[in-house]
Amino acid sequence: MADERLIVALDVPNALDGLQMAERIGDAADFYKIGLGMLTGGGMALANELKQEHGKRIFLDMKLFDIPATVENAVRGIAAYGLDFLTVHGDPYVVSAAKQGAAGSDTKILAVTILTSLEREDLDAALITQGDLREIVCTRAARAFEAGADGVICSAREAAAIRALPQAEGRLIVTPGIRPLAAADDDQKRVATPRSAIRDGADHIVVGRPVWRADDPRGAAQAIQQEIATAWQSNTSFA
Repeated sequence: MADERLIVALDVPNALDGLQMAERIGDAADFYKIGLGMLTGGGMALANELKQEHGKRIFLDMKLFDIPATVENAVRGIAAYGLDFLTVHGDPYVVSAAKQGAAGSDTKILAVTILTSLEREDLDAALITQGDLREIVCTRAARAFEAGADGVICSAREAAAIRALPQAEGRLIVTPGIRPLAAADDDQKRVATPRSAIRDGADHIVVGRPVWRADDPRGAAQAIQQEIATAWQSNTSFA
């Protein structure tokens, strides 16, 4: 059984491509992320098929953001599929509404702090509050936890600081923007290796292009699994 700390992002055009990629990866991954880019390409159908027919865990990355009633209703409908993780924007009122919508289900609500494709100048352009990016991420994470979030999405660079928050006890930290040492950063700006992310407190890492663009996706996933295992062994040796 594959280590579920690795979540493979199926950022491919449609459900058929996603299913074929999951088949190529085989037993090297048991947890998949399906994002907004596949929504019109059968993403929900793929999520349901991988979950119900193939026994995979599913992270639905929709980053929902709307008025509370709309978020609550949307989450209630999604939670009926029995998927594992669902993302919403980390604003407290959005998180609170999402938790109400997920009530009675096993779907965990993950709050987005600051997208891993953004840097301080991007926040300036969007008129986001002044200050150090890491401090803003940690503040947003703390407020999301207080609003009931089961976990947060953050850059691995902020994972250790968030893990140290009192509000983070028992909560999940999921880090996208993960790149093996030999991989390109692509459009991610705040990146880290699988080993460093796990050592800094991430419960799950999300890896996309370094797996699905590889000539051998199964082998690429297995290599990342080995990096995770090495990081885990290093952590426990100092416990």
